[in-house]
Amino acid sequence: MPRDEDLTARMEPFDSFWEGPENIEKGYDKFYHFYRHNYLPHMPADRKARTLVISCGPGYFVNTLVREGYENVLGIDSMEEKVAHAIARGLNCRQARVFSFLEQEEDASWDVIFCEQELNHLTKPEILEFLSLAYRKLRPGGRIIAHGLNGANPITGAEALAQNFDHYNTFTEYSLRQALEYTGFRDVRVYPLNLYVFWRNPLNYVLIALSALYTAFFRASFIMYGKSNRLFTKKIGAVGYR
Repeated sequence: MPRDEDLTARMEPFDSFWEGPENIEKGYDKFYHFYRHNYLPHMPADRKARTLVISCGPGYFVNTLVREGYENVLGIDSMEEKVAHAIARGLNCRQARVFSFLEQEEDASWDVIFCEQELNHLTKPEILEFLSLAYRKLRPGGRIIAHGLNGANPITGAEALAQNFDHYNTFTEYSLRQALEYTGFRDVRVYPLNLYVFWRNPLNYVLIALSALYTAFFRASFIMYGKSNRLFTKKIGAVGYR
């Protein structure tokens, strides 16, 4: 099992959140809409489910869950200054490194483990170590919710890998499912993450239509080359069960 200080990412480590806007307070509303659309449907209906949010940053997903009635949520992040924003809002977050925190937890102790940071900030061996560790810490029937950069997108896939020094891989629908199933997860579902969820902005409806046209074109092009890829969003999410 790797030690936290030995993880490969140095500039943007996996156990801290790096996607927030410069105005941190505005991010609570912005990310609420994104999370509510993309992740809330994959959460348990039981609002008492014991949920761990990894790399929580200022607590954007923790805030979303609390607003939606979830009562037993903990966020962890390795950066104290980010966690301070969450604590100031009364959110249950603390500073911790992901591997050492999970190692100290009892096996089968969580109903949900959610990763706010992309798995792409881990190398392939680190991804398998993390997923195996998360699997052990979930209760039977518990679930992991994770996401990663989509290498199948012909426009953003290569750039997503190259634009950040701490991105070590991308996924497709197949390879993300493959990693989860290899580490023991069952009933894995990989799905597209929708960026255009701000319904008050008319431009988003135009972007949704354009995205659908791009998807149809990409799908036809991939079929021409004998590929069965169906998901072409910039990022893809996955849920898997113990």
